[in-house]
Amino acid sequence: MKADSRPPLSRGRCVQQDWRTSLPEEKALVFQEHERHLESLYNMFSVSLNEAIELKLAGFLPTALRTVGMSSELCGRMSRPLAGTLRALEEHAKHYGTVPNAAPLNPDNYHGMKGQRSARMSGLLDRVLFSQRLQFLHKVNTLEEMVEDLDRDFRTVATDLAGGLCPDPQRGWHEVDAGHYDLNTCLRETIVLLKSFFVVLPAGQLGDFEKTVHDQSQFPDGDPTRRHGRMGAFAGQ
Repeated sequence: MKADSRPPLSRGRCVQQDWRTSLPEEKALVFQEHERHLESLYNMFSVSLNEAIELKLAGFLPTALRTVGMSSELCGRMSRPLAGTLRALEEHAKHYGTVPNAAPLNPDNYHGMKGQRSARMSGLLDRVLFSQRLQFLHKVNTLEEMVEDLDRDFRTVATDLAGGLCPDPQRGWHEVDAGHYDLNTCLRETIVLLKSFFVVLPAGQLGDFEKTVHDQSQFPDGDPTRRHGRMGAFAGQ
């Protein structure tokens, strides 16, 4: 494990305090850059899906189907760097021992049954993980799995809708809408985690972290190395 010669920065008492904390200029610029990048990708995805839903409600179904097909590709463009950011947080925390604050996931913030179930199970396990480090790693790993599952499910249903292959189109439209909502929740959770991470991240590690984000966001779809499983994050910890 690499050692940093400077002492770690003081951690805020809670996630809410971390969010209100002003970062030093160098770290603030890097955090804002990551935040803007993720937000811009999400906005393109969200606008496309909202347009598809509005076209469907207005009765322009063929155009709506073409648009929802476009939202499938935009979902992947957003989800890949989002999952990559979460993997980078996990890898950096394990390698350098960085331990930010992390609040448990709230099932009420998710619309889909899968998201609610994952958040509920995460909250239950969080109660028995007394180490703050393990709590952080567990939350990051859970969010990563949720993003990958939501991305896969959204793109499958959206592609089926666009191709006229969805056996229950009404349910399909409901599923893509719920999936979009839950991906937005995962994005918000990730940005909050990222801010807490930057609060305790030594400035000398900024370059290494940015490189890790880039590397972890390059995995092609379907690469089996993307998913290492929830328990894999704690193996050997």
